Amino acid sequence: MQTGLDWAAVLIAALVYLSALFAIAHWADRREAAGRSVIASPTVFALSLGVYCTTWTFYGSVGRAATLGIGFLPVYLGPTLLMLLAPLLLRKILRIAKAQRITSIADFLASRYGHSPLLGGLVALTATLGVTPYIALQLKAVAVSFDALTGGGLGTTAGPFLDQGFLIAAVMALFAIVFGARQIDAAEHHPGMVAAIALESLVKLVAFLAVGIFVVWGLHGGLDSLFAAAAARPDLARLMGSEAALGHAASGGGPWGAWVATTILSAAAMLCLPRQFQVMVIESTDERHLDRAIWLFPLYLLLINLFVLPVTLSGLLTFGGGLDPDLFVVALPLNGGAGWLALLAFLGGLSAAAGMIVVETVALSTMLCNDLVMPILLRTRPRALARSADLAPLLLAVRRIAIVAILLFGYGYFRLAGSAYALVSIGLISFAAVAQFAPALIGGLYWRGATRRGAIGGVTAGALVWAYTLLLPSFARSGWLPSGFITEGPWGIAALRPYALFGLEGWDSLAHALFWTALANIGAYVGLSLFDRQGAAERVQAAAFVDAFHPVSDGVTPTPTVQSDWRSAASVGDLTRVVARFLGPQRAGRAFDGADPDEPAGPERLRLAERLLAGAIGGASARVALASSVSAGAVEAAELLRMLDETSDVIAHSRELERKTAELERATDALRAANERLTELDRLKDDFLSTVTHELRTPLTSIRALSEILHDDPGLDSGQRQEFLAVIIKESERLTRLINQVLDMAKIEAGALDWRIETIDAGQALTEAVAATEALFRERGIALSVDMPERLPPVRGDVDRVIQVVVNLLSNAAKFTPPGGRTRLVARLGDGVLRVAVIDSGPGVPARDRDLVFDRFRQSGDALTGKPAGTGLGLAIAKRIVEHLGGRIGVEDAPAGPFAESGTGASFWFTLPLAVSPSGQGTGEPPVITRKID
Repeated sequence: MQTGLDWAAVLIAALVYLSALFAIAHWADRREAAGRSVIASPTVFALSLGVYCTTWTFYGSVGRAATLGIGFLPVYLGPTLLMLLAPLLLRKILRIAKAQRITSIADFLASRYGHSPLLGGLVALTATLGVTPYIALQLKAVAVSFDALTGGGLGTTAGPFLDQGFLIAAVMALFAIVFGARQIDAAEHHPGMVAAIALESLVKLVAFLAVGIFVVWGLHGGLDSLFAAAAARPDLARLMGSEAALGHAASGGGPWGAWVATTILSAAAMLCLPRQFQVMVIESTDERHLDRAIWLFPLYLLLINLFVLPVTLSGLLTFGGGLDPDLFVVALPLNGGAGWLALLAFLGGLSAAAGMIVVETVALSTMLCNDLVMPILLRTRPRALARSADLAPLLLAVRRIAIVAILLFGYGYFRLAGSAYALVSIGLISFAAVAQFAPALIGGLYWRGATRRGAIGGVTAGALVWAYTLLLPSFARSGWLPSGFITEGPWGIAALRPYALFGLEGWDSLAHALFWTALANIGAYVGLSLFDRQGAAERVQAAAFVDAFHPVSDGVTPTPTVQSDWRSAASVGDLTRVVARFLGPQRAGRAFDGADPDEPAGPERLRLAERLLAGAIGGASARVALASSVSAGAVEAAELLRMLDETSDVIAHSRELERKTAELERATDALRAANERLTELDRLKDDFLSTVTHELRTPLTSIRALSEILHDDPGLDSGQRQEFLAVIIKESERLTRLINQVLDMAKIEAGALDWRIETIDAGQALTEAVAATEALFRERGIALSVDMPERLPPVRGDVDRVIQVVVNLLSNAAKFTPPGGRTRLVARLGDGVLRVAVIDSGPGVPARDRDLVFDRFRQSGDALTGKPAGTGLGLAIAKRIVEHLGGRIGVEDAPAGPFAESGTGASFWFTLPLAVSPSGQGTGEPPVITRKID
């Protein structure tokens, strides 16, 4: 057993690893510059989403499992469920972000609600306050794991602000500045950072799997022995069931409430955490990458949590209650004499912390710069900014200062309050904070009527309740506030206790906070939106976000009124100067190349400038920058913003008109197709009535004529009388068949035909059908032969309907086969089906008619001439019967054979499913009966 590693060696290994990350990021940036992007890969995209798995996953899941068993799973069920909605929700967000050049989740929300600077600043502040504890979580995890690995090490000798947590924060700040805050356009990608994050995701996965394999098979000899040892202890056996995680009652209280609340919050966090929005939306290069992330990211979550419970049980068996369960991942390999594996585990945890810290600080610094600092500077110091020809250094300085400040705040929280909480508890506080963005975000994607005031009210109300029910109690538990704040409520008011607000007692603290924040947030969001009216900018952005999957062209011509306003407003030179000030003269020159600087800008160029600036300083700040940077005296800033809104409104109305025009065109096409179909059906109806009346009139005429002869001539010769009666009976039968066909088709169409689906003797059914039509073939002088196996296996079907199909096909062949010709009935076994074909030596069916002959009232030939007698319903009825029985039907040229019909004629065939797969057939064909009917 090793007691600890040398702290200097561990520190050197950590710095070497972090240096390797720097090298990977630098390599990826160079590849991007050479046009060979590393991040343009769906696998890299899916791995970058693994930044979700922080030290909370690497260390905290084990700590949570030590008390709740499988209760650690909801943190990962939420993101998994969210990925199921990726084709609808995430794809829509990606498409909007690229079209609007979104820079952060704060910019996304501000842009949706009319480019609201107030909403953007509110989201930026809330996110920073909410995520600071999460950054502290990472620093705490690295610090305590370093101490566990080295036995105290650096943290006991270097002073409070030179410990391992501070050093890690400093290195991460440097990494974030170098690879995340060195370009102006925040909407562009950071390939170096993303590549490093993807590599870190692999490192922490491999490290955790290695620890799990060592613990299970190296320390316990397998899962069976580990679980058996845990089952022998009642306190550990409960962790392997559901009671510890779910409890008994499905209510807000107890473990069940924590399970549901954590699942909801983790799904919201996957969508709303600044770092997740950064890698999932801002850094995405192709929305099609979601197709792989949908299954690869949940698989990653499954693998990295595969050994959480075994490691937890092993740690509790080994250390009992003498060690913080958060440290089992490092302590177990160290205790087992595998110092190298303990070091690998530490590097895995360092990867988890580093990835989160870097991406989170980059995202937060962008939000603070674009949605808080720049709007304030543009409104309070517009002239000072206007005098500067290049604001790029200022933007970069603001973002870099923000990165350092964020990490200092995180480090301060870790030193002052982090010790009061387990890792998971700190993370859940942050999850609940960013979840306040979810109603405004999701509602803004699907509810066109949601307003800016509703979003601001919802986020504000939710954030205030979150601070009261979760953040302030964390301060009280850390000693910053009196403990009575939690137990008695402020000023002794029990109804205001933060963990039992308004008497809601017995609930899990997280479920309690989720209930009250959701009630306040959604209530304010919906209520204010319902009683508010949208401005022009809100309407156009609502249309752009809600209708993101139905884009229309922006190339519209504004109304003359708006154009006349623009002639006295900004010029192309104004726009060129303001874009150059933020993005550089080269980018501005490319945007407005060839335009006269004194020419009126017009709405299209102004919107182009707005989109370009949005990628650098956010949508809300872009509008303020444009309003404060036009030529002096040309137009007031408020007037310019008004005209921006009017132009947006015109474009919104134009988009709506284009959308309605497209819908009208689609409806017109559908109506045209329906009309053509109705015309065709009308023609078929006329053909059918003509054919049926003709077919009915023929036997009726014969019956009437012969009946009149018999009636008028009672002394008619008995032989002649019998002949006439035979004709009457034959024509009556023909009339009955015609009427039955029409009635059968009507029943089939109405679904009213009686069916008896059972196992039937196919050979017997075919024999009966042949017997029913033998007289017809003899009368017409046609040779009929039967070619089928001696014993056919049973099939599934309705025996009467199968006979009807065969009779219809044989009768059809008799009509088309000339006297002296041949017709064959052939039955063969196929792949699980019986194939029956009726082959004639008639004229055949032209290729153009083969799909039509099975339609109602259709026969090969003209409507009134050139076709044999009949209603044209026989084949249509046969088709519907066969398909109902699960078979197929068709027609083809007659196959070559020994008979005269070879190469001519038609082969009508159908299949029926076998009731039982045939067996015992060997390799040869079954015996075949060939029978000829003359």
